[in-house]
Amino acid sequence: MNATAAQQHEVLVLGAGYAGLSAAIQLAARTRKRGNLRVTLANPYDTFTERLRLHMTATGQETAEMNIPELLDGTGAGFVRGWVTAVDAEAKTVRIDDDRVLHYDTLVYGLGSIADTVAVPGVDDHAYTLNSPEDAALLADRLTRLDGGTVVVGGSGLTGVEAAAEIAERHPELQVVLLGRREPGASMHPKAKAYLDSALARLGVQVRSRVEVVKVLPDSVELADGSSVPAAAVLWTSGTRVSPLADAAGLTVDDRGRVVTDSALRSVSHPGVYAVGDAAAIRQGFGVMHGTCQGGMPTGVHAALSILRVLAGKEPKPFRFGYYHTPVSLGRNDAVVQFTRPDDSPRRIVLTGKRAAKYKETVTAAPWPTFARMKKMPASGGFWPRGGSYTRIRSAK
Repeated sequence: MNATAAQQHEVLVLGAGYAGLSAAIQLAARTRKRGNLRVTLANPYDTFTERLRLHMTATGQETAEMNIPELLDGTGAGFVRGWVTAVDAEAKTVRIDDDRVLHYDTLVYGLGSIADTVAVPGVDDHAYTLNSPEDAALLADRLTRLDGGTVVVGGSGLTGVEAAAEIAERHPELQVVLLGRREPGASMHPKAKAYLDSALARLGVQVRSRVEVVKVLPDSVELADGSSVPAAAVLWTSGTRVSPLADAAGLTVDDRGRVVTDSALRSVSHPGVYAVGDAAAIRQGFGVMHGTCQGGMPTGVHAALSILRVLAGKEPKPFRFGYYHTPVSLGRNDAVVQFTRPDDSPRRIVLTGKRAAKYKETVTAAPWPTFARMKKMPASGGFWPRGGSYTRIRSAK
């Protein structure tokens, strides 16, 4: 016999990114035949954002639309569309769009991160971002209206590299300039870095490393050395920031505003709150994890398993994770894949060219089938390991 609503344990998941959606589906799949636990997922959009493909959206390419309520259908999980505007960790409530209040017994905080548009003056006013499909579509529209000129990509990390390559390939009439403090692929094995450099050169991308952007203007960017670069459009990919809601709620956060967790992914100050993905400062033996889909999905799964263990009166197991690879697209038919050690340091194994592009495409497409398999999994079984280890090959699936 089903428990009454008053007896139900309410689990509220904030954010339907790779980590939050994994947590919600995993919880719902494992408890769909029970009546004592209810899972609700809150997100501003009812479609899943494939962040790994936003550089494609930014160049006008169509990607599959993935409906979140449709995916949740049959799991028993509820969906609330809206923006989270406040979290009260003491009252255990979350405010949505300032006019709705959701109550929870356990919270999974997965609001993720966005491009840091406040650290450098002018970025928020004059630069485009890849924070959402809507933002990417704005850049795509701008690029189609340019007859020529220079597009500046600020930030030489992997997001900047992929975006610069995509823009250069799709818009050969434009000059693409990639600016960054570090050289593109600086953390890669020399073989992988050399391939990345040659691909960018082949596409005509002008790379300027060891430079610092100090201001973005409507038609140029100013550098720390006093020089400037003309820009018909600026895409900003340098640095990320997280929502200030966790800090405002009184959760213990690190210097970047990420929720500090224990080994089971619980907030060290509020154990009824689990933090996942980019929103969490998760320490492993090699240091604090950096935000990627590769690490985000396992954190969501582990948070779900930890919650179920606690509700069953058991101690949650520690989360263990190791990186496996760094796939980087260089246009539609080229890529470089750097295989890594668990601490994300490069191995000698590198995949390049069309084989790497196919590999990258397979990995990029993997999350949605994975979510679907989670949804269909038996309540007592497991697509993911029951323990706390998500290393190497597991993290790539």
